[in-house]
Amino acid sequence: MTEKILVIDDDLDTLRLVGLMLQRQSYQVSAASNGSQGLTKAFEERPDLILLDVMMPDMDGYEVTRRLRKNPATASIPILMFTAKTQLDDKVTGFEVGADDYLTKPTHPTELLSHVKALLARATPKSAEEMTTLTREKNGYLIGVISARAGVGVSTVAVNLGAAIHAQSKSDVIVAELTPGLGTTCLDLGLPPQTGLTDILGGATAEATREKVGASLVEHKSGVKVLAASENPRDVDLGARVENFTALAARLVSLGRYVVLDLGSGLPSYSQKLLAVCVERVIVMEGTANSIRHTKMLLDDFQSLKMDPKTISIVLNNRQRSEAQVPWKKAQEELGHPILTALTPVPELFLQAARLQTPAVVAQPSNMVAQQFIKIADGIIEREKAQ
Repeated sequence: MTEKILVIDDDLDTLRLVGLMLQRQSYQVSAASNGSQGLTKAFEERPDLILLDVMMPDMDGYEVTRRLRKNPATASIPILMFTAKTQLDDKVTGFEVGADDYLTKPTHPTELLSHVKALLARATPKSAEEMTTLTREKNGYLIGVISARAGVGVSTVAVNLGAAIHAQSKSDVIVAELTPGLGTTCLDLGLPPQTGLTDILGGATAEATREKVGASLVEHKSGVKVLAASENPRDVDLGARVENFTALAARLVSLGRYVVLDLGSGLPSYSQKLLAVCVERVIVMEGTANSIRHTKMLLDDFQSLKMDPKTISIVLNNRQRSEAQVPWKKAQEELGHPILTALTPVPELFLQAARLQTPAVVAQPSNMVAQQFIKIADGIIEREKAQ
């Protein structure tokens, strides 16, 4: 197989000369004229070797190397730095950030070629799985969980639905809490604070590789893999990174057979994009007049976004026993849309689940509410198999 070499240099003459020399040696060459473009090509193309200039205007080679080494998709790619800088400290900095070799310009073609061959010879061969990752990615079954307003238990429904699907299907299930700055899942499930979602949304879109997303998942004792949102309020600004959300979703469906997206409340731009590619949409509401009215408005928005009503399920989450709750049938009439199920209010079950730091369906699988989640999960599994 012909090795691919990525050359990153803002000097166009260097790009042409080095590229021509490598092509004459039968290498496949890709070129980038600045650091940002180089990162994008590295993440997308996964070259066998990177030749990297240090002095570039938008992002120097040191920063490019740091980012390449931070991402699992490019962490092991050999990097040969070449630059006009001759100071020992500059070379030391290059090695400290992760460069494998260092040459000073001007470099004789024979010397450059010998270093290229040596680095490629030392590189660990890619496994068959790594070689086919870009063409073999599967498509998981994407389920979006959302509500019109906050405080009705979207995260609880998403986590328990994911746990129920895993218990019934024995398949890989991912629950992704896509509410930056508003995370509760880490605390609820006893997981240490996570920064994966923040890093993915805060970085360049091309950096949201399958490997990086996979490394950000944490497996809970329930068997579900979790991508949790941060609790830092200032991270809510990351909700504007719509392209990163869509890239993230594309990677998630290549990592799990079932992917449950906790989209929180409201209908921001990124939720609209993600709901458009979901196979099923679950709306969570309470049996109160305000919640019903708000949910009706959300259903109207779904209709304006051309979402098939058959793909929309409504879960009535009555968390407290109260005479003020609107009966199931009356709520359904006011919505003008079927309600899939009404969860029985059992606060003691969810209190126990919180103490055990596990989903309610795992804490008491035989409980009525757990069985309701399992019934929903069984329906999703059957529809996934049919497709």
